[in-house]
Amino acid sequence: ETVGENGNEIVVETDDIDHFGNRRLRNVGELIQNQVRTGLARMERVVRERMTTQDVEAITPQTLINIRPVVASIKEFFGTSQLSQFMDQNNPLSGLTHKRRLSALGPGGLSRERAGFEVRDVHPSHYGRMCPIETPEGPNIGLIGSLASYGRVNAFGFIETPYR
Repeated sequence: ETVGENGNEIVVETDDIDHFGNRRLRNVGELIQNQVRTGLARMERVVRERMTTQDVEAITPQTLINIRPVVASIKEFFGTSQLSQFMDQNNPLSGLTHKRRLSALGPGGLSRERAGFEVRDVHPSHYGRMCPIETPEGPNIGLIGSLASYGRVNAFGFIETPYR
């Protein structure tokens, strides 16, 4: 709160970092897209290097292009990423719940050690966006949750809710 030139009070609200309106979800397609992009960048480097070393008349696409960097990048994501899991297929409901899971962990997110109580707590902005009940017990409490029944992710990656 500050005082303006003419004596009027100006109220400045600061952004709440824990507000869901300030958080963007990265869906599976975006994560895989990033992996394919890094694989293609590696492949491009190899192609450029081979183009400079090989004879111009002897160059063919088969000798230049090797898809192994792209395949390795995708396998790396599905094999070693924190965000990649085998789907729970005990019954149809458990599979659906697994697909609607939200995680604040992983690359670009938080770690269990750095996450304090404020991040793990239920925030008023979770109403209609994230289920306040369905969260695991133990070290992941509050960091992994589920999308609420009527919550949906828009094209920009923000969770929308029919409620205000």
